Amino acid sequence: MVPPENARGKNGGTSMKWAVSGKGGVGKSTLTAALALMLAEAGRKVLAVDADPDANLASFLGIPLAEQAAILTIADQKALIEERTGAKVKDYGGMFKLNPTVDDLAERFAYAHRGVRLLVLGAVRRGGTGCACPENTLLRALVQDLVLNREETLLLDMEAGIEHLGRATVRGVDGLLVVLAPGQRAVEAFHRIRRLAADIGLTRIRAVLNGVRAAEEEAFLRQALPGIDIAGVIPEAAGLRAADRDGMSVLEGLDAATRAALTALRDHLFTQEAST
Repeated sequence: MVPPENARGKNGGTSMKWAVSGKGGVGKSTLTAALALMLAEAGRKVLAVDADPDANLASFLGIPLAEQAAILTIADQKALIEERTGAKVKDYGGMFKLNPTVDDLAERFAYAHRGVRLLVLGAVRRGGTGCACPENTLLRALVQDLVLNREETLLLDMEAGIEHLGRATVRGVDGLLVVLAPGQRAVEAFHRIRRLAADIGLTRIRAVLNGVRAAEEEAFLRQALPGIDIAGVIPEAAGLRAADRDGMSVLEGLDAATRAALTALRDHLFTQEAST
């Protein structure tokens, strides 16, 4: 499927913006990397944002280990955070800017590979009902800028939550993809993430069933997700382990059936974009 020339995402631009979440170990980063590479193959300008504290999107994209050391994590840039917010990192009680300048950071810190630009954010700190600290403020301002102001396809790979999103950002996100593997804990994580998303007004949620080995597993997940739009069903791909072992991109480890399922998911996102 060729993406429509005049397709406009929810943010009003000619690009889609999807957040990706899910319980650890369900293949969330694998899926994000595969979609990013396939969208780039389709001619999209893609920015993949690794917002998971256990950052490994670079590996799944196939960036050589020797090159990964050159990729800087925004949350670790103390001098930058202090410069932009006017406060010391971990200064929880002091005054700092709530709207720091961030519109140049993607260009400064993104790493280009196979048509995909990768930006690694790092962890949002938690504290009570929310940590109002300089690093959190900078990261959230950056995510808001990426979602609302940039004309490119954005995939935001998050941990099992939505800590990097806020109410202002949600209006520019086309939706949230929640990845599930067959299992009760993944289902419970889905419903928890869905509730968190609803709290900030994000209701356009799609499930992706990943690592499905049999019809019974797909049936279990569908039964556990009544009324949920299922964007794709991805079979288990044994070749992914070999790709990971050899430091290759996830696309190198896909069999024909898995690639076809991912292509169908990508095309589903194109369809959602065109209808927004």
